[in-house]
Amino acid sequence: MSENYRTRQERRALKENKTEKKVNVKSKSSARKLFKRIVFIIFMIGVIGVVAGGITAVAFILDAPKLDAAALEIPQSTKVYDRDKNLIAELGNEKRTNITYDEIPKVLEDAVLATEDVRFYDHFGIDLFRIGGAIIANVKNGFGSQGASTITQQVVKLSFLSPEKTVKRKVQEQWLAIQLDAKYSKQQILTMYLNKINYGNRAYGVAKAAETYFGKDLKDLELPEAALLAGLPQRPSGYDPYKYPDLAEKRRNTVLSYMEMHGKITKEQANAARATHVTDYIVKKEEKTNPHDAFIDQVLEEIEQVKDLDVLSSGVSIYTTLDPNAQKFVEKVLDTNEYINYPDDRFQVGLVVQDTKTGELLAIGGGRHQSTSYFATDMKRQPGSTAKPIFDYGPAIEHLQWSTYHQIVDEPHGYTNGPAVKNWDGGYKGQMSIRDALADSRNIPALKTFQEIGPSKSREFAAKLGVRVEDRINEAYSIGGFNGMSPMDQAGAYSAFGNNGIYTKPHTIRKVVFPDGREIDMQPEQEVVMKDYTAFMVTDMLKSVVKSGTGRSANVSGVHIAGKTGSTNFDDETKKKYDIPKGGIPDVWFTGYSPDYTISVWTGYSEHGKGNYISSKSSGIAKQVFKVVMSEITKGEKQRDFTVPNSVVKSPVVKGSNPPKLPSVFTPSDQVVYEYFVKGTEPTETSDQFDTIPPVQNVEVNYDNEANKIVLKWQYDEKLLERVSFVVNTAINNSNFIPYWSGKEMTVTITDPYPESSYGFEIVVVDDTNGENVSEPVVANIETSIFDPLAPVNPTDPENPTEPTEPGSPSNGNNNGNGQNNNKKPNPGNGDTGNNNGISEEDIEELINLIRQ
Repeated sequence: MSENYRTRQERRALKENKTEKKVNVKSKSSARKLFKRIVFIIFMIGVIGVVAGGITAVAFILDAPKLDAAALEIPQSTKVYDRDKNLIAELGNEKRTNITYDEIPKVLEDAVLATEDVRFYDHFGIDLFRIGGAIIANVKNGFGSQGASTITQQVVKLSFLSPEKTVKRKVQEQWLAIQLDAKYSKQQILTMYLNKINYGNRAYGVAKAAETYFGKDLKDLELPEAALLAGLPQRPSGYDPYKYPDLAEKRRNTVLSYMEMHGKITKEQANAARATHVTDYIVKKEEKTNPHDAFIDQVLEEIEQVKDLDVLSSGVSIYTTLDPNAQKFVEKVLDTNEYINYPDDRFQVGLVVQDTKTGELLAIGGGRHQSTSYFATDMKRQPGSTAKPIFDYGPAIEHLQWSTYHQIVDEPHGYTNGPAVKNWDGGYKGQMSIRDALADSRNIPALKTFQEIGPSKSREFAAKLGVRVEDRINEAYSIGGFNGMSPMDQAGAYSAFGNNGIYTKPHTIRKVVFPDGREIDMQPEQEVVMKDYTAFMVTDMLKSVVKSGTGRSANVSGVHIAGKTGSTNFDDETKKKYDIPKGGIPDVWFTGYSPDYTISVWTGYSEHGKGNYISSKSSGIAKQVFKVVMSEITKGEKQRDFTVPNSVVKSPVVKGSNPPKLPSVFTPSDQVVYEYFVKGTEPTETSDQFDTIPPVQNVEVNYDNEANKIVLKWQYDEKLLERVSFVVNTAINNSNFIPYWSGKEMTVTITDPYPESSYGFEIVVVDDTNGENVSEPVVANIETSIFDPLAPVNPTDPENPTEPTEPGSPSNGNNNGNGQNNNKKPNPGNGDTGNNNGISEEDIEELINLIRQ
């Protein structure tokens, strides 16, 4: 049985195996057919792609511009327009000197070819080897990440094509480069290139560059100079040897390395050239010669964002943000003493005027008698206390929802692992609000705030405002102890506070228009970088700086201004080296803004040296410049205040309460402040600090001799009059006080008072809703000192004085009372007759008889 069973099972398995083999055979056959189809499809796609690519390439080539000899030799000038589209400058021809190939020194040719196109004499206009490397880089990092342009292609780009990175432009560029190489000699093409290139500082062409930077002809160039010129075209403004000598030197050394690598110079020659400093052989920069030079200098720096565009020979039109009237005024303020009395000619000022809402730069003061924008846009100096809203209070409100009232203690304090920090006045003010701490520029509250937020959140907040900082920041940033910022950096950051938390990168260019009508929009995107409550509350605190704090002298009447002062200190070594006197400082800032304009001003000297310090006499110049410029640009304009967002609440707070408490109805008005809170965090608990009813104020008691009446009056807080009443107690001739009058009026008249008597009045305030809640009494005294000998004498018992008559209507008189809060009883008289003169009845009778005789 088991054998049969096994056989049946085997037979069945054998049958299933055969069936499976048939299926597998069919599956393999189908797979081979599918693979053949996929290969065929890929092949056809490739063929179609090649054909389509070829057709597209042909279309691009047919659409390419023609080689124009005039365009190759004569550059088209660039036109610059202001914000109203008025032409303000035409660039490209005024500083150009064309050369022939014979005038190019060998050292310069070697430097240029080693840097830009080492196989220049071997290729036919395009370098296939470099193209291969560029293709690999573009596959890895995206199209346009690396180029393979030869010098020939660069001549084509500068002469005929736009800088856009597209396949079409690249195909046309390569096609025209091949044509150019076939039509002109290598020497002619190299000469075209060197005549066209922009070398910065408006030097167009290598001959003019040699004259501008070294004051010499091309034939006299030495290796370090040639290497510097060969490196400049990559980024003329960024490697400007006047602005950035260190970066220029680094770029020059890179060129020297290329020359050594390609065998153009020896290692010894390279090392000798590296040993020289750029500043040792560049000549002094020319003084300002053209209007708006500082502004145009920044325009040229920004245009470098457009890659592969020689803006000075491509015939483009640049539409800028320049306000010519503001620019002219700024130049006048800086270059003359008409508005500011500068201490000396070395004293420098850098400032920018920016539209608070759009980030557009309206005017740039790049320095006194300067042709660049350096001191306004590129300089990096310690910002001092102008850093506090950016690194301390801004992030605290943003992340911790602090109010403008938030209490902090100004006391001896220091860095977490470092020395103690001092305030500018060397003292401490105890508990105070962050509003008052910022207004008075206290360092210790700022440091404590930074420590509570932490460096990470502080750095993140500052970076969003365009402040370029290290990956890790330390506690010194809290009080501006870092290098550094420029006025343009500060204007960009502060304007975000004035623009509801929206940051726009400061810029000078709206758009670039090419000769064929194509445009590039250069306006940066706006970014929301903080909550609107943060922006508003920082702004409101900075308004206190200008109204009552360290920035009072920068205030402009009728203009709503928020701003901050800042100053820095010399280190001990520099003080000793240059004999800096006590109180001498290197930098003073003022950055402020209205809803419409933001102005940042830096003052100081370009470098440390003997006599290069700001004294107390010139420490206010930054605020003066701000005030003068802000007054001018807002003249005749209707001013508006900053808008209060719905996310904040203004609440009354009892001064000094911590946590903040609401005032009670009896809290004196001089003990109440009004501060802003993030909605939902405002105080809800009422303070009981002033539950005792405040006493009356300014008590006056007067005696009218002719009318024989006493008038008692006082003042009281109008807010409390509806819920209080007054009680007047009186005492005659040092007797005990007894109730005399009560009511809501603030004047009482006593008619027909006793002559030659002393009156004391005690005034008490009573809470109408709680009779047990009464104020401290205020006592006033007066004497009816005029004696009438014909009047009847009515001696009174001091223990049981006769009550005076009911008070009559109020009357005015001279103030004979002391009006002070004094609970002492009146001084006793000298006799027992009820008067204070100690005269007996016999004396009175004798005196009457004498009078009658």
